[in-house]
Amino acid sequence: MPSDTGSKSKNEQPKKPSLLSPDRCAELLKALADKDRLRIIEVLRRGPHSVSEIASELQVELANASHHLGVLRHAKLVYTERRGKQIIYALPDDVLQANAGQCDHLDLGCCRLELPN
Repeated sequence: MPSDTGSKSKNEQPKKPSLLSPDRCAELLKALADKDRLRIIEVLRRGPHSVSEIASELQVELANASHHLGVLRHAKLVYTERRGKQIIYALPDDVLQANAGQCDHLDLGCCRLELPN
């Protein structure tokens, strides 16, 4: 019967610290896994908008747009800024990576989502 000396076998590789946070990656991908939220990202690529502007452009109810923006905000895929009485939504610079002449992409840290021009 082999004794357990606590030593590693020759074939066992040392564990490397993971740069991927599976929980965070899943949270981000879940937040983007809705056609209306992807459409909101598309609108916000063109610049900051209020919830009423987004709802109007997407032809959805204000409450639905607000709900989807809340999901995106919770995932930190959008941020808000107050302008007078309005709340303006925008994409953070570290999330939207705009590349002149190439596809823009969302940098989620764990992966990139290419956005066609």
